Amino acid sequence: MKRKWFLLFLILTTTSLISGCWNARELPDLALVSALGIDKNEAGKYVGTFQIINPSYVTGGLQGGGGGQGPPTTVYSSTGDNIYDVTRRLSTKSPRTLYYAHTNLLVISEDLAKKDGITNILDAFERDFEFRTTAMVVIAHRSKAEDIIKTLPPLDKVAAVNVIKTLKNTESLLGEEPTVNLQEVIHYLVSPGKEPLISGLSLKGEKKDAKKVTNAQGSSTPKARLEADGIAVIKDGKLVDWIHGKTARGTGWVLNRIKSTIVNINWEKEKAAIEYTVVRQKTKVTAHTKKGQPKISIHIHAEGDIGEVSVPVNLNDPHVLRKIEIEVEKTIKKDVHDAIHRAKENKTDTFGFGEALHRSDPKEWNKLKTDWNDVTFPKLEVDVTVEAFVRRTGLRNKSYLSELKNNR
Repeated sequence: MKRKWFLLFLILTTTSLISGCWNARELPDLALVSALGIDKNEAGKYVGTFQIINPSYVTGGLQGGGGGQGPPTTVYSSTGDNIYDVTRRLSTKSPRTLYYAHTNLLVISEDLAKKDGITNILDAFERDFEFRTTAMVVIAHRSKAEDIIKTLPPLDKVAAVNVIKTLKNTESLLGEEPTVNLQEVIHYLVSPGKEPLISGLSLKGEKKDAKKVTNAQGSSTPKARLEADGIAVIKDGKLVDWIHGKTARGTGWVLNRIKSTIVNINWEKEKAAIEYTVVRQKTKVTAHTKKGQPKISIHIHAEGDIGEVSVPVNLNDPHVLRKIEIEVEKTIKKDVHDAIHRAKENKTDTFGFGEALHRSDPKEWNKLKTDWNDVTFPKLEVDVTVEAFVRRTGLRNKSYLSELKNNR
């Protein structure tokens, strides 16, 4: 009998300790933030622009038909002395509490990144237990972060989804826009021997049209659109340069971030006559000390297919294929050297050469780390080796251009 009373007492005591849903929040009370933009106004205050998903679109489905007739997102803005102040002051405008668990995109204005840097504004996001450190970080190039957030793009109705897909496609198909998230940016900021690179995004077209629902629902050619636009180079937390095109791609080669890209080579005085599509790539970066001086060795292995030819060429001939491979190797090597030269001019080690030296020779790194970017890195000896191989030539080895040439 005593045992039964003891068990009953134990159950009642344990039940009283269960917290239950004491901090539960109902969905109708939450504002689901999909993207957030940070600017700074003329008064020196932070301006936050919040892209909030319209609940009617959630019920109707973001991708399918059905849904509400209004815009897919609602945008609110607030001003404050710091990021935390900005988010709290939005309560005067929004009837719902901000909820960051679904935030996938953080946009920082170019002007803010140049003048004040990005270091101070990231602490609030990393500290917030709701904010996802996997959220993608981008820099608004030639635009305000506010303009990016307010744009209503075609195809994907939510701008955050549109931006993320665009940047991932650019990185996957061209290798020119390395996507980075909040956690990676902070890691690079605090890591000696490597500076962060952040993809740029710009608004093309009329700013006033970008905010209209008709921009997403109207003609086949939207008047305003968001485009991937270069890579922001960060040094000591501040934006110092932009790199584009082949220089950006050369950076991708060094960082082992090329999933696929195209390499155009000249052939018989014809420019960009043969297109080589990279299908797989592997880059290995090693560091060692030679006569008391650090040296970096880069080895790039690339495999690809022939995507297009615009001159008569016999792809059955192994000597021709080898010549194509040599030209591809030269082109990749040049892009890599151009990227390294640009980084040295900026005195910014965006490749992680310092990290490589730290791994291979910690004692030597401790001697050089203080002035690495400004003194050692610009004079660093870098040796680049490229191996390229043609794996497939498509459905036709001998181009019909050869037959046209012979018949004329």
